[in-house]
Amino acid sequence: MFRVLISPDANAGVGACFTDRHGGVTPGDLGSLNLGRTDVDQVSHVEANFERVRRAIGGPTLVTLSQVHSSDVVVVDDSFLSGWGPRSHLGSPGAVAPLSSADAMVTTRADVALVIRVADCVPVLLADPTAGVLGALHAGREGYLGGVVTHTVEAMRDLGASDIVAWVGPHICGRCYEVDEAMADRVASSHPHVVVASRWGTRALDLGAGVEQELVDQGVTAVRLDPCTLTTPELHSHRRDGADAGRFAGIIWRVSGVASTGVPGAAGTV
Repeated sequence: MFRVLISPDANAGVGACFTDRHGGVTPGDLGSLNLGRTDVDQVSHVEANFERVRRAIGGPTLVTLSQVHSSDVVVVDDSFLSGWGPRSHLGSPGAVAPLSSADAMVTTRADVALVIRVADCVPVLLADPTAGVLGALHAGREGYLGGVVTHTVEAMRDLGASDIVAWVGPHICGRCYEVDEAMADRVASSHPHVVVASRWGTRALDLGAGVEQELVDQGVTAVRLDPCTLTTPELHSHRRDGADAGRFAGIIWRVSGVASTGVPGAAGTV
């Protein structure tokens, strides 16, 4: 169920995890723990998979977004949650309002878990345990180029965060994220350090390196827990599986009343 699991007890009250494709109920090639793709999976399967994950991390409300490859950030507060129902994270009946279209979330609440879903893009989980501020973002190519990383850090600081640590999760690596010449030239014009050579000798993008550098530039401690999705069968990958690709998740939550004795960044199963 978990590729990485960081316990709140060992991490200053902040729990974080990146799921894998195992331990759920979805049949077939999507992978049993599919946390998205309700277009090709039954909503009941995705709902059961979410519930298994929710219970495994202690039962917080799971909050999701309609991810659209933007650089927009939403604040998960009382107003955001006023329309949240028991099935809202599925984008299905039970919500007063549809899922927010954005690619990052920040919150100070200790009763929710922020959930980002991916299948090759870069999931990033962020926390300032002392200030009690959490963030989660989805850095696809367009969102990264648009500044979603910096926007999320700024939104966390607006909520009082100062000492932020970020965990960069599994995504397609630079050696495998092959792009055409036009795309490589476009990215090189603004982010030349992201353009690299693929394992086939063609041009490619290393979004993980770009995300890490932007975090560091923003004064954030970056911890990389990021095997390549394309070459790791236990993880969902759109490049590898195409229409049969499910979605795994990066999830971050906070437990009230846990002493800040852990070391942010300490990881469990990798």
